[in-house]
Amino acid sequence: MLKDFIKEAFDFVIQAGQSNAEGYGFGPVDDPWQPDERVWTLNENFTISLAAEKVTGNEIQSNFSFAFAREYLRAGRLSEGRKLLILRAAIGGTGFRDGHWKPEDDLYLRMLDMIRTVQALNPENRPIALLWHQGETDAGLNATYEEHYQNLMTLVKGTRAAVCREDLPFVAGDFVAHWKNANLAICTPVVDAIRAVCRDCGFGAFVETGDLLSNMQELHRNPLGWEDPIHFSRRSVYELGRRYYAAFADIPAGNS
Repeated sequence: MLKDFIKEAFDFVIQAGQSNAEGYGFGPVDDPWQPDERVWTLNENFTISLAAEKVTGNEIQSNFSFAFAREYLRAGRLSEGRKLLILRAAIGGTGFRDGHWKPEDDLYLRMLDMIRTVQALNPENRPIALLWHQGETDAGLNATYEEHYQNLMTLVKGTRAAVCREDLPFVAGDFVAHWKNANLAICTPVVDAIRAVCRDCGFGAFVETGDLLSNMQELHRNPLGWEDPIHFSRRSVYELGRRYYAAFADIPAGNS
């Protein structure tokens, strides 16, 4: 029950976007995530649970928040008596063009509800960052640079307003190169727009991913049964999370 957490003081991170934020990373890693009593997740059904990788059948399915959280802890960023809460707002296959992330859309509004829920639990809960990975759906729907730039900038500003932090760090990343390089005509306008928002929004950073592998490159096909060039492998999402943390830590507001 959420009321069980009213005495906890959380640093909270918003992880939003589509499937590469939701997490479809499969395969082995050298140092797997071990549940830690200091790291929790607010799930899409508005329950709070100890942060743990998803198990699908006999396979572990991961996202980049675990590596981000690990680096946050290792850097000593979590003050004594506080915990880290990851708001898991991402849903696969969703974009701006298909009616999910604009200000009047369902997932945007749900993300704001998640933020308000955490804020209402304890006035000492404080927002740390918006970690965003999205754009493949909009690329597939032929979004223009101008359109995607405006939509994403609106989302960043709206999220910052919701947490009352104009300097809330915003971090976004490039697509899986395996898929992007085969679809450059549709991907380039969207990725260029994401990069520009990170540059222009203030307190933003863009994460490069050109050397990170897909599930298909690592495993030939993912364990769910389809060829998968569009999702980062589990090993890659661990590296992606480390890069997201490094980008966050380099933002001046990320050191407040």
